[in-house]
Amino acid sequence: MNREGVAVDFDKIKTVRTNAHAMGPHHGAKPPPALRPNPCLAYRNSIDYHRNSMEGWVMGKLAVRALRAVLVVVLAGTVFVQALMVWTLVSGNDPEDGSLPLTPLRVITILGMVTVQVALVCVWRLVTMVRRGTVFSHAAFRYVDGVIGAIVAAALVWFAVTAINAPGQRDDPGVTVIMGGIGLAILGVALIVLVLRMLLVQAVARDVEAAQMQAELDEVI
Repeated sequence: MNREGVAVDFDKIKTVRTNAHAMGPHHGAKPPPALRPNPCLAYRNSIDYHRNSMEGWVMGKLAVRALRAVLVVVLAGTVFVQALMVWTLVSGNDPEDGSLPLTPLRVITILGMVTVQVALVCVWRLVTMVRRGTVFSHAAFRYVDGVIGAIVAAALVWFAVTAINAPGQRDDPGVTVIMGGIGLAILGVALIVLVLRMLLVQAVARDVEAAQMQAELDEVI
């Protein structure tokens, strides 16, 4: 067959496909196999899109770096406070004057800084998992649980500070009430993180289901 014959045949094929596509289902005509959409492929692309939107596009590089910088600064601040409290306890340069039990407060402060540090490390790990696109997995639960545990421990430490400070506030009990309210607010933050953990559980279940569907579609296609 010469070039002119091939050109004519190709033009005929294009014409038939164009007419069939223009007529559509309203005229009872079906497009040729080459023009028919593949529902399995479209559904798989939809799954890929949603998985990528959840995993890879949640946080940008700038947001991750800014959050990590904040975490480093806060962590350095807690270490400085701990070092200062330990140095004061060991050196004894600031003896108690009787107005407040300074030694228990310093020990509680050190423990409080530990709770903050645990929360910071867990958040750092979660940010790393978000950046790598692996946050929607069961491995993230232990870090979320670590954050919740650290917040609850911080609330308990704050309640201890409130109890130690309460005898000195007998003339002004409003201070103790306010401090107790702050402790309840800290527990409220733990409840918020717990709700977010429930949402993470649902997201992980959806992601696992999407991965299973994609594997089945890959076998079919």
